[in-house]
Amino acid sequence: MTSISSVTAETVTATELLQLAQGDAEHAVIDVREPYVQAHDGHILVSVPLPLGQIELRAVELLPRRDVRIVVVDDDGGERARRAAARLAVLGYTNVALLQGGIAAWRAEGLPVYTGTGVYSKAFGEYVEHQKQTPHISATELWDKLQRKEDVIVLDGRTVEEFNRFSIPGAAPLPNAELPYRIHELLPSEQTLVVINCAGRTRSIIGAQGLINAGLSNPVAALEDGTMDWLFQRLPLEQGKARPLPVPGEATREKAREAKRHLTAEYGIEWLDADALASLRAEASSQQADRTVYWIDVRTRAEYEQGHLPGSQWAEGGQLVQGIDRHIGVRNATIVLIDDADGTRAAITASWLQQLRWGKVLAYAAAPEALKETSVSGTATAVPDLPAGKWLDVAELQGRLARDEVQLLDLAPSTVYASAHIPGARFAVRERLLLGDEGQGIHALDQRPLVLTSQDGRLAAWAAQELAAAGKREVRALRGGTTAWQAVGLPLEHGETQLLHSTDDVPRDSYAWPTEAERFAAFRAYLDWERGLLPQVLSDPLARFAHA
Repeated sequence: MTSISSVTAETVTATELLQLAQGDAEHAVIDVREPYVQAHDGHILVSVPLPLGQIELRAVELLPRRDVRIVVVDDDGGERARRAAARLAVLGYTNVALLQGGIAAWRAEGLPVYTGTGVYSKAFGEYVEHQKQTPHISATELWDKLQRKEDVIVLDGRTVEEFNRFSIPGAAPLPNAELPYRIHELLPSEQTLVVINCAGRTRSIIGAQGLINAGLSNPVAALEDGTMDWLFQRLPLEQGKARPLPVPGEATREKAREAKRHLTAEYGIEWLDADALASLRAEASSQQADRTVYWIDVRTRAEYEQGHLPGSQWAEGGQLVQGIDRHIGVRNATIVLIDDADGTRAAITASWLQQLRWGKVLAYAAAPEALKETSVSGTATAVPDLPAGKWLDVAELQGRLARDEVQLLDLAPSTVYASAHIPGARFAVRERLLLGDEGQGIHALDQRPLVLTSQDGRLAAWAAQELAAAGKREVRALRGGTTAWQAVGLPLEHGETQLLHSTDDVPRDSYAWPTEAERFAAFRAYLDWERGLLPQVLSDPLARFAHA
């Protein structure tokens, strides 16, 4: 394993990084701090969140070309950044630099930093509303229309999973990229008012404006401030009201294809045919490839799992627009959006990505016979090759826990740990085990052997390998992770029951606070933050949105 001391990554200054980020060459700016720190302390507008503890799991998908220029950002350009460079070197990356002085040096140059998450996409939503004057409707006005049974329909632009948690009474789930593809199955008439809602602001704005851009003749409005303001007005929400997506019939599909044609003409979307796609795939897979290509299937998860283009990754189109930095790590790369033969979801997604200007956007409407791959393993890095004695199976762990022979640490995010974990497991953050102070590092534990678990066991395996190499103590990983424990019917524990580390590893969902007062305070802070993004990005040299 590459050691920290053996890595001598070059450094770049804040000024040099600014010049790189303003240029047209491919590059990735990865922020390797913990997610909460990035969100709370501030980060660079175009940086991609890739926490140090997640590098082995996510780097290959985010950064598919090993010789792409990568700049690593941490607090101060210190040990965390060097560890990140070492892990990237193990994975084969050859063109890595550290930001000299980290985010502190960037800030010292007077360059802007942003709190929160998904900033580039959410700032774009505010920009779109400002540029297009997207129509909106207040919660109370919508509620009055619903009570009077006016000709209005509410469509929820979030994911189906989010809709199933809570929804506006009578609303239907229709994630943003599905809107122009399926909406005509739900519209009573061409006069029906269409209201798009989400949990906050961005997806309401993008969903509503997307329908307008696609040429829908109905009146359309975004629900102002989403279900946050809905709750401020003490209006009811439904819990667990699952509804399937409507299946588009031929008449609906023809209208969807017309929307595709309209968007293609309006935004100059470039479509690949089968020959052009094959040529690009051959180029991207060659050892001499000099550009990064992402193959993103923007259909629903169910469609992707039923069959997709070999080598493609899945990202629901609306979520790709909502969080470009979570899926596309390299700026100025080529992004190929894959859809079924109708192509409507690729078209609406491409129309937004072209305005985001994160990379070159192409679209491909695949014939059914091209969507033949059913494996969903993706391109994620495999589990490390641990010696057989470094794995622990569920049955052995169960026995050793009963005899109090081992300490079990769960490295899943704190939100996942709180939702369900193996009884007796202590929550821990991978990086704090090695980087932590006297109260957080591995030396704070007693001398019993350690067993590490995580959601599927991959993160635990990487951490076990690293801790064992550091010579700290006997460390083993649970094969298959907590999922394997649950799969054999063993009980799980819930809540923040045993914490080695504080649960400030990831930002807290505004809706997750336990009391109404705390939720409302979080809502207000979030809405103020999101509205405040626009004046920030308008003066940021790295924001390069196309005119909406």
